[in-house]
Amino acid sequence: MTDAPFRPLSDRIDEAAAQRALARACDGAEDGEIFFERRRSEGLVFDDGRLRNASYDATEGFGLRAVKGEVSGYAHSTELSESALLRAAETARLAVGNGGGKLAPPPAATNRRLYGDSDPMADAGFGLKVETLREIDAFARDLDPRVVQVSASLGASLQEVEILRPDGQILHDTRPMTRINVSVIVDENGRREQGGAGGGGRHGLSGLMDRDHWQGLAREALRIALVNLCAEPAPAGVMDVVLGPGWPGILLHEAIGHGLEGDFNRKKSSAFAGLMGQRIAAPGVTVLDDGTLPDRRGSITIDDEGTPSAANVLIEDGILVGYMQDRQNARLMGVAPTGNGRRESYAHAPMPRMTNTYMLGGTEDPASIVAGLEDGIYAVGFGGGQVDITNGKFVFSCTEAYRVKNGVVGAPVRGATLIGDGATALKQIRAIGSDMALDPGMGNCGKAGQWVPVGVGQPTLRIGGLTVGGSAA
Repeated sequence: MTDAPFRPLSDRIDEAAAQRALARACDGAEDGEIFFERRRSEGLVFDDGRLRNASYDATEGFGLRAVKGEVSGYAHSTELSESALLRAAETARLAVGNGGGKLAPPPAATNRRLYGDSDPMADAGFGLKVETLREIDAFARDLDPRVVQVSASLGASLQEVEILRPDGQILHDTRPMTRINVSVIVDENGRREQGGAGGGGRHGLSGLMDRDHWQGLAREALRIALVNLCAEPAPAGVMDVVLGPGWPGILLHEAIGHGLEGDFNRKKSSAFAGLMGQRIAAPGVTVLDDGTLPDRRGSITIDDEGTPSAANVLIEDGILVGYMQDRQNARLMGVAPTGNGRRESYAHAPMPRMTNTYMLGGTEDPASIVAGLEDGIYAVGFGGGQVDITNGKFVFSCTEAYRVKNGVVGAPVRGATLIGDGATALKQIRAIGSDMALDPGMGNCGKAGQWVPVGVGQPTLRIGGLTVGGSAA
């Protein structure tokens, strides 16, 4: 299924009329924009031997914003018409009051393209997608007689955005996204465990549907399930923990990433507020938020205010050197925006959000880091987690973890949770491996009810003194 390119200003609304509505809303404001969006998405789920769900969704609309100081007025609509724009303008300008503001400089222009603009849903026909999922199901079941259930899914979407700014600047971005997931459940003597694998990014479906690729995912899902099948109860207590590379970076994303977003620091509600230029992590710890990585899930050519994305250094050799900023918070804090103004859709106002957040690698051999662990946990897979931004305290559940004693990796453990706080954990990093890796492209980040795709990454890390919650050994 294909659609014409998204040209809301020329096809649906007279550009001059849209500009007049925005000028009305931003009269006396410091910033603002009209964010037009069209999004189309397709999802297929093959579960328990049958096609369980097939969906296609299409949405479009606009959001109009006027900003003055710490206040912003926002209105949105699915109706793309001049009258709807005028109604939105009258609502948004309530935040401006009597005016008196001076428009901030517009975002810098960029010709950079970090991903293609073709529709990934058109990469394969519906029948081929269903047949691929059917093959995944059969292949996973044939891998091991203990496999009792398989779930496989394919998803693809195309988001097309156009941003109209008060100075007349018009910016465009077309953002593809794809993902594949494979999950298996195994049963042995009445005990059931699950394992899953998947990923994707801002590229087409063809690579994900390649047989070698999905067979690797099925084998990895089975491996994790079988590991958990023989897992022992996790120990409990304070101990050193070694985190594997790649996806375990989700712990750092939650534990410190949100705490380095501009709005929390401007309002001084972050545990890292007021610490700019100070040491907040162990020497050697360098953390970036980088929206410029080609084809990555968290990458954006421009953010949802029109600012080009950037490779922003947040922590350099343990020193706090930067926050992630949208335009409003950057202006209020007297710094430059960093390309981190993101929103879930046209129905949401932008705010500072992460893109791809990762820690750079060090010089230590990863195997030596594990071998140096006398008594602790080696965690390589994570599920859900929670963090309190005000104090940085976090709780994370491990989906794949092992007991380590005297440097020897022993039995896998189940039910392990890692408990700590970001500020302390950063300073307790005792070894940084040379194997930095990014996750396979499966992260979503929630904040204030909005969800956006993100990426994470890190090398093998040893963190001292984390609390491991589990069952007594």
